[in-house]
Amino acid sequence: MAAKRGTKTSMKNMEKELLCPVCQEMYKQPLVLPCTHNVCQACAREVLGQQGYIGHGGDPSSEPTSPASTPSTRSPRLSRRTLPKPDRLDRLLKSGFGTYPGRKRGALHPQVIMFPCPACQGDVELGERGLAGLFRNLTLERVVERYRQSVSVGGAILCQLCKPPPLEATKGCTECRATFCNECFKLFHPWGTQKAQHEPTLPTLSFRPKGLMCPDHKEEVTHYCKTCQRLVCQLCRVRRTHSGHKITPVLNAYQALKDKLTKSLTYILGNQDTVQTQICELEETRASLLQAIEECQQERLARLSAQIQEHRSLLDGSGLVGYAQEVLKETDQPCFVQAAKQLHNRIARATEALQTFRPAASSSFRHCQLDVGRELKLLTELNFLRVPEAPVIDTQRTFAYDQIFLCWRLPPHSPPAWHYTVEFRRTDVPAQPGPTRWQRREEVRGTSALLENPDTGSVYVLRVRGCNKAGYGEYSEDVHLHTPPAPVLHFFLDGRWGASRERLAISKDQRAVRSVPGLPLLLAAERLLTGCHLSVDVVLGDVAVTQGRSYWACAVDPASYLVKVGVGLESKLQESFQGAPDVISPRYDPDSGHDSGAEDATVEASPPFAFLTIGMGKILLGSGASANAGLTGRDGPAAGCTVPLPPRLGICLDYERGRVSFLDAVSFRGLLECPLDCSGPVCPAFCFIGGGAVQLQEPVGTKPERKVTIGGFAKLD
Repeated sequence: MAAKRGTKTSMKNMEKELLCPVCQEMYKQPLVLPCTHNVCQACAREVLGQQGYIGHGGDPSSEPTSPASTPSTRSPRLSRRTLPKPDRLDRLLKSGFGTYPGRKRGALHPQVIMFPCPACQGDVELGERGLAGLFRNLTLERVVERYRQSVSVGGAILCQLCKPPPLEATKGCTECRATFCNECFKLFHPWGTQKAQHEPTLPTLSFRPKGLMCPDHKEEVTHYCKTCQRLVCQLCRVRRTHSGHKITPVLNAYQALKDKLTKSLTYILGNQDTVQTQICELEETRASLLQAIEECQQERLARLSAQIQEHRSLLDGSGLVGYAQEVLKETDQPCFVQAAKQLHNRIARATEALQTFRPAASSSFRHCQLDVGRELKLLTELNFLRVPEAPVIDTQRTFAYDQIFLCWRLPPHSPPAWHYTVEFRRTDVPAQPGPTRWQRREEVRGTSALLENPDTGSVYVLRVRGCNKAGYGEYSEDVHLHTPPAPVLHFFLDGRWGASRERLAISKDQRAVRSVPGLPLLLAAERLLTGCHLSVDVVLGDVAVTQGRSYWACAVDPASYLVKVGVGLESKLQESFQGAPDVISPRYDPDSGHDSGAEDATVEASPPFAFLTIGMGKILLGSGASANAGLTGRDGPAAGCTVPLPPRLGICLDYERGRVSFLDAVSFRGLLECPLDCSGPVCPAFCFIGGGAVQLQEPVGTKPERKVTIGGFAKLD
């Protein structure tokens, strides 16, 4: 009975935690602002309307209409939603907030909607979608409903469809969003109709979605973005908005945040005597202060009263503690993560205040005043040096190629660092007994480091920390990098073979090429049905491979019409350049049967070419040995599947085995592996049909010289 009575007391004391800061009433469909504070949906619409934003108060829940939504069918005992008073809104908008007029017609830039948060007194950005891009705080709605049920007198829920006087409701319907008595439920759910399939629930005054839905894609949220501190769905994960962000499953975020909140709450509940002692000390200080100088009485009393209220919120049965206990009962993981974020910050501040307790005012007064303005100014200008904060790894500029390049930056308000320490180790080697051993690079100047000669086909984990006069700071988060599966091949583009200067433009550093079709290709396309010849433009690398394993990477412009990336025998490639193949006529199709038996003689031989076909942001993956299609523009059957084009493509050539592999150069996921005739020197090759562009990946270290010899084969300019 005592535990039950304590629960009721805590429920009653938490009422101030459940009041909207705008209308000062119980939350109704609360929305979570980007600053983690809550506001009623109706109040948020009213505030935006007062500021001149029209049409941006979209309903995030997209609630359907219910049978009880019209005045003729609504229960007379069901209270209407009270909108915030105009005078309160005027005071809120005039208390330091600016005015933000609506978007003018013909504006070139999208409108950025700002919302004045009444809790933190700051302007928060809602984005272009306004309220439609915010989540509903379903956990807070459940706590409000439990609170109403605990403090209500005669808490019977009435049927919303009965004629006056209404009967007590016995069922609820989530689909209809209404409560019914037995007779009304049968009347509005007739047998043989679609409504008859609605599942009845317990009667309630608040109908909510079953789970949190992404406001952008209307999908169930399944992950939590630590970088944006926002719940995301599966579609949000693949968007560029969250590229490079730290995203974790919502189960992990739920468990981590629940453990933190439980630990802090347990500490507060375990120190109730300390809280009570501190309250008594504050009250004694307040009594002494009442006997002091009259001029400072009001100011000091206000500060002490606020501190007392803060400490009273830490007592068992208080509003904050009771609210936290109710939130911990939440089992819906996304809803808990959403509601507990702000609550944990408040609990953490309360815990810090408890640990570092000091009265906000004392009872002693000095009867003389001393002008210390100059001294205070000197003190505020002093810069007390602290250790640097944990660096942030720049994942967009950090990568592994021929060497590993690590780049980082300090947080905005971090003390400066004189130098850095970079530590790294391999994760794919057997673990040694004892503590983990890291290789270390000491006293690194600047915000980047180069790790030379990494092992191929390995996974490295790296971290960095700063140092100044105050000492070493914390380590950054670990970053994992995959090294290429073979030594990197350095080469330049050679435009002397098969390259038309009218259609191909090679950069000055000879590491990029762009195909510009121009007028000849347009005229050919106009006469496409007349059997015209459409030539293929080819660019080779200036290095040939005759032994070992080699790897290189390149980036293909997603807007390219048709690009083929791969390798081939140098002799066969040069023979193909002498006569441009006709990609339209079937006479040049190696699979068309017009080779007069030559195909039968070489059916078991490895193909001289191996190409990957890219077009319009997609990769065509043929079946079998389809890579033998070579320069004809046909990589496998028409039924081949396609995959999205990654940011970079990797090509790994194994000369001894006669195999070539195409990889995603970012994740090193295999795309295609096919045989290759390695009876002679093999060159990298790039083919273009129509517009397109290819960029070779720059080596991390010093650029090699133009004259390169591999396996005894030299290519001279």
